[in-house]
Amino acid sequence: MLTKEQVPHEHGLDHTLALMREGYLFIPNRMEKYKSDIFVTHLLGQKVICMSGEEAVKVFYDPERFVRKGALPKRLQESLFGANGVQTMDGEAHIHRRLLFLSLLTPPHQKRLAELAMEQWQTASSKWESADKVVLFEEAKEILCRTACIWAGVPLQESEVKGRASDFSAMVDAFGAVGLRHLRGRLARNRTEDWIRSLIEDVRAGKLKAEEDSALYSMSFYKALDGSQLDTQIAAVELINVLRPIVAIATFITFSALALYKHPEWKEKLRSGSGDDLEMFTQEVRRYYPFVPILGARVREDFIWNHCEFKKGTLAILDIYGINHDARIWSNPEEFRPERFKEWKGGWFEFIPQGGGDPDKGHRCPGEGVTVEIMKASLDFLVDKIEFEVPEQKLRYSLRRMPSIPGSGFEMSHIRRK
Repeated sequence: MLTKEQVPHEHGLDHTLALMREGYLFIPNRMEKYKSDIFVTHLLGQKVICMSGEEAVKVFYDPERFVRKGALPKRLQESLFGANGVQTMDGEAHIHRRLLFLSLLTPPHQKRLAELAMEQWQTASSKWESADKVVLFEEAKEILCRTACIWAGVPLQESEVKGRASDFSAMVDAFGAVGLRHLRGRLARNRTEDWIRSLIEDVRAGKLKAEEDSALYSMSFYKALDGSQLDTQIAAVELINVLRPIVAIATFITFSALALYKHPEWKEKLRSGSGDDLEMFTQEVRRYYPFVPILGARVREDFIWNHCEFKKGTLAILDIYGINHDARIWSNPEEFRPERFKEWKGGWFEFIPQGGGDPDKGHRCPGEGVTVEIMKASLDFLVDKIEFEVPEQKLRYSLRRMPSIPGSGFEMSHIRRK
């Protein structure tokens, strides 16, 4: 066990540039170097405690020890999450607003979204047969943008789809980015907030009809704990927090196609198999491939864990990618093995591609079920609804880039519907 004096402290004034250079492996590299599940560093000019391992997840998602208020850097609020959204809340106010998200993302809604996604895939594939090639990542963004807006009751003209999909994607791409990529994300957020805010204003004014069971209606008329209505800006931020993650599933779908290409034996299994095979393959894609690299929180009150002093207000970062590749949790973690999920019973703290902890009360992504169902429907489409070839291309993806994606976006050619 580490003593207080033995808790590793990284030398140097600041290691933000190292984080940008090493990406997903920034924390795993140091955990290996120090042979520790915890170390102290400095990022963006402040002291940061980095944590990894299953026990670290349990600590990180303990609401008595950590809060989310003040944990998100301003640059992420300006691009990815928006200001004053549910990710920045704690306590009863967080639970109350989170219940709104959970009410919109129930199993029936998950099923409806998966059905809509399949319909959009089928429609798109009818146009692909005459194309020399298509880029799956680009197509998936537009398909999921349409899907999300139809389901949410958000009016979207066909002429808008490409631009809106690109904006949703640019917000996600700005995570871990500097320079032009970050600027694109900020501009995309500004445009999207203006668009969604105007829709909410029109719904409230009676100029636009929204179905009462839609996400647009729910966000427009949501009441906080004190009975007050959200101002239109925050309502827009929260509706985007429903739509944007659905479009972001395009990344997982692209990695699913890459996994099929790299492991062709699974294509035959999925064709002749059951829903369990789709589930196993989907979960292994979520575990194996890079998506969320890290998550942050601030210490609520002083405490000691693993002989490290956590002072109130200190920023702590949890190693999401590293935990999903932790050999103490996963046998041969660097191998793609969907069958590992055959007997998996599920757990809040060892499998955390979209966060950990109690999904009903904590900060685990409330849209995780939507992600899985849309991925399964999309995987079924790729396996059972079309035939295609994979031309020579740059399929490598970099763990230095956050978020990561295969370099080519996964090109497909000679597409034929079955």
